[in-house]
Amino acid sequence: MIILEELVEDIARVCHETNRAFCQTLGDSSQPNWGKAPTWQKESARKGVRFHWNGNKTPEESHQSWFEEKQRNGWKYGPTKNAEKKEHPCMVHYGELPVEQRTKDYLFRAVVHAFKEAITNK
Repeated sequence: MIILEELVEDIARVCHETNRAFCQTLGDSSQPNWGKAPTWQKESARKGVRFHWNGNKTPEESHQSWFEEKQRNGWKYGPTKNAEKKEHPCMVHYGELPVEQRTKDYLFRAVVHAFKEAITNK
């Protein structure tokens, strides 16, 4: 199923804000709102939407896709997220992620699939 780019943008924003809200429940207020998010973060969300839209991918596959994209862009493991140094604590294999980080992958996937189901069942 082909997805319109306007729809990608809307779904990416909802995914981002869902994950941002979840992070806030964990005491992490480091995520900016969509309007203030850096371009690289928005593009990562858009790529995630396209990835999940085209198939029934698992949260683990989502993380692997994200991980590989980050690696291609020079990111590596770091104890805290630092965009300037291109370091991220989630630059590990999926099984090594804390449950809170895996939950973000489930939430992202669920949002994309909710939109997809709503649109295909019109």
